[in-house]
Amino acid sequence: MPKPLPKALREEQLEALFSVVNNPRDRAMFMLMLRSGLRVEEVANLSFGAVNLKRRTIIVYDPKWGKDRVAYVSDDALEALVDYLKVRPTSRAKKVFLVEKGTYRGGPLSVRGIQKRMEYYAKKAGVRVSCHHLRHTWADQMLNADAELETVQDLLGHSWITTTQRYCRLSNQKIKRDYFRAMEVVMKKTGIVPLGP
Repeated sequence: MPKPLPKALREEQLEALFSVVNNPRDRAMFMLMLRSGLRVEEVANLSFGAVNLKRRTIIVYDPKWGKDRVAYVSDDALEALVDYLKVRPTSRAKKVFLVEKGTYRGGPLSVRGIQKRMEYYAKKAGVRVSCHHLRHTWADQMLNADAELETVQDLLGHSWITTTQRYCRLSNQKIKRDYFRAMEVVMKKTGIVPLGP
């Protein structure tokens, strides 16, 4: 049986989380998960060569499956990334996100390092959230803003549409909106008028 996926976060949960994330590096990392749908390992492995700020694109390299893809960067994620790059310590490391304190200062931040930062903020905000919740929330928001399932599939880097379907359950808002929009079209075509009192 496949493992159940984390639920998408509600708006108030996102607000609570981001209200306590005041470190520019951490804010940029989490915004790339929430707005570009990046996995935690994709953020950890992000190199300068993959980022094009002018075009607002990120090339996500996938050595495991050989299925590279392009991710796009929203206005707020771009702002967070630029804010971090302004204060990023000078380093020879080609990876974008670096360790800021301790023995490994200036070296690339690991997946576990990013997860620990998320755990710290989740506890501080009093919200149950993981890095994967942010990616899942992005997919949910995209679908509920009427993005096509195939578009979301491509942006997530899923090989199979069934994975994306399982990944994204449409919210009641979209289902309700789709229903009434479709019924308007149906009623115009059929010409059936509601009965009077």
